Amino acid sequence: MNLKKYLVRALHRLQKGPGYTYKELLVWYCDNTNTHGPKRIIKEGPKKKLVWFFLTLLFASLVFWQWGILINTYLSYNVTSSLSIGFKTMQFPAVTVCNANPFKYSEVKHLLKDLDRLIEAALERILQPAAGNSSENGSAPGNGSENGSALGNGSENGSEPLNLELWHQIPLVLIDEHDKDNPVILDIFESSQTAGGNHSSVGNETSTPATPTNATLEEKKYKLAVKLCSHQGENCTYRNFSSAAQAVTEWYILQSTSILARVPLQDRIRMGYQAEDMILACLYGAEPCNYKNFTQIYHPDHGNCYIFNWGMDEEALNSSNPGAEFGLKLILDISQQDYIPFLSSAAGARLMLHQQKSFPFLKDQGIYAMAGTETSIGVLVDELERMGYPYSDCTMNGSDVPVKNLYSQYNTSYSIQACLRSCFQNHMVESCGCGHYMFPLPEGVNYCNNEDNPGWAHCYSSLRSSIRHRQICIDSCKETCNDTQYKMTISMADWPSEASEDWIFHILSYERDMSTNVTLDRNGIIKLNIYFQEYNYRTISESAATTIVWLLSSLGGQFGFWMGGSVLCLIEFGEIIIDSLWITIIHIISWCKGLKQKRARAQYPDAP
Repeated sequence: MNLKKYLVRALHRLQKGPGYTYKELLVWYCDNTNTHGPKRIIKEGPKKKLVWFFLTLLFASLVFWQWGILINTYLSYNVTSSLSIGFKTMQFPAVTVCNANPFKYSEVKHLLKDLDRLIEAALERILQPAAGNSSENGSAPGNGSENGSALGNGSENGSEPLNLELWHQIPLVLIDEHDKDNPVILDIFESSQTAGGNHSSVGNETSTPATPTNATLEEKKYKLAVKLCSHQGENCTYRNFSSAAQAVTEWYILQSTSILARVPLQDRIRMGYQAEDMILACLYGAEPCNYKNFTQIYHPDHGNCYIFNWGMDEEALNSSNPGAEFGLKLILDISQQDYIPFLSSAAGARLMLHQQKSFPFLKDQGIYAMAGTETSIGVLVDELERMGYPYSDCTMNGSDVPVKNLYSQYNTSYSIQACLRSCFQNHMVESCGCGHYMFPLPEGVNYCNNEDNPGWAHCYSSLRSSIRHRQICIDSCKETCNDTQYKMTISMADWPSEASEDWIFHILSYERDMSTNVTLDRNGIIKLNIYFQEYNYRTISESAATTIVWLLSSLGGQFGFWMGGSVLCLIEFGEIIIDSLWITIIHIISWCKGLKQKRARAQYPDAP
C-alpha cells in the first residue's frame, strides 16, 4: 500500500466524511461546527450568504482585537495594592543614636588649626568695615584696614602666618555680578580677576586685595562662592550660594574632609564621642541597660554612633506591651561646648529607627532631638510586600543587582540607599581615582585628599551634579521586595523643668564624673522615650491584577459574546487546521510523484 492511499484513508477515518479538497473541507466545517455564523453562510440564499459572511468576518475581527487587548493587559503584569491591619507582638526596632557633631573639637583642634585660622581670617576680611570709599564702578572697596591686610603674613601680635597653600587648594572667592557677561572674581587674599564661563581667565587689571563691607554683603552686590579647579587648574567652576553661611559650611566640609581622610579609622573613633560619656542612662521597659548594650559603628557624617537592639550578636528584643512605659528611655549628653564651630551648625542628637541588621543612613532617614528637651517618639509599623519579577523590579537580597554593595563589610542587609551610595563611590573611583570620605572604600583604593589627589573636589562636584551618572545608579539599583517602615509621632517638652534641674544635674554629674559639682547643663542634655503606640500594624501588599484564570475567562467571554463559541469550538477550529495540513501533505506527495513520473518519461520516451 503506497503512502498516498494510507494518508487518504487516515484522513477519511479522522473526519468521518468528505473533505479531500480544501473546498470540501471548508464546506464540511461550516456545516458541522457549533460556532454561530458559518452554518448560515452555506445554508442561506445568495443575498443572506453575503450578509452572514460579512457579519461573521466582522465579529471574528472584533474577537481577535479584544483578545489582543486582553493578552497585552495580562503581559503588562500590573499589580493592585491591598491594605490589611493586624495585631501581634512585634520586635522592637533597632535604634541608632549619634551626636550631630562628629568629633570633639578638643581632640581634632590640632588637625583643623590651620583651617580654622583661615576661615576666621577670611570672615574677618569679608565682614570688617571698609577703610575707605568704594570705587565708582562697583568693584571692591579699598585696601582694607591694616589688620585685614596683615592677615596673609601673620597678625600684628606675632602669631603664625596663615597656611595659604591650604587656602589655594580650594579657595573661597567673591563674585561681583553687576556685569553678568563679565563677572569679577575677587579672591579674598589675592588680587581681583575677571572670569567668564567655567574656565578661569585672569584679566589684565589687577588691584589690591578685595575687602567688601557689611553693607556690600547686605546689598547683595557680591556673592560668596567656592572655587573648584581640576588637577591641572585649566578648568574651574564656581559653586555659588545665596548665603555666605552656606558657602562657608560647604567650604569647611570639603577642606575638613580632605584632612580627616588621611587620619586612620582608629584615631577617628578615638576622637569621637565615646559611649560611656554620651549615654548617661538607659532603661528598656522595666529592665535597666547601659552603654554596653549598644553596638558602636563609625559613621562618616556623625562620627561614633551607637545602635540598640541591632540583632547582630544577640536575638532582637520583643516589645512586651505598647505604651511609653514599655519602650526605650535614654538620657544623652551631647557636650555641645566641645562642638566644631564651622563644621556642625546644628546641635542635638541624630537618631533613626530601622530594621535589625540594616545599616542606618541617618543623613537621609534620621531625625534630630533637641538639647534641653524630652522627646517622645510613638512608633507605628508599616510592612511593605512587593511582588518580584515580572510584576516589579525589586530584589530579595541584592544578589541580582549589578552594583557591588560596599556596605556588606558591615554584614548588613541590602538596601537601595546602600546600593546608590556604592554606585556613586564606584563612579567616584573610576572618574577621580580615589574614593569619597563619606562612603566605604573598594579594595585597593584610598580616600581623596588635597595632597595626593589635587582637583578631587572639582571631580566630586561634577560627578555629584551629573544627571547621567545619577540616572545610571537609579537604573542599576532596585528596591527591596520586603521592607518595614517605622512611622513616628514626635512630641517634645522642656526637660528638666526649672524646679527639678538642680537635683537632676547634680545626680547625673556625680554618676558620670564622680563629681559633687554640676558638670552638665541644659544645652547638652537630651531625654528620649521611644515606644510602640499600639500593636496594630499595617501590611501593604501587592497582588497580581491579572492572572491566568482572569485571562482565560476573559478570552472565553469575548469569544462567546461575539461568536457564540466555546472551548469546543476552538477545538473544532484546530481540527480543520490539522485536516488542512493533512490535505496539504497529500497534495505535496502527489506533486512530487507526478514530477518524478514526468522526469522518467523525459528520460525514457520510448518506454511502454
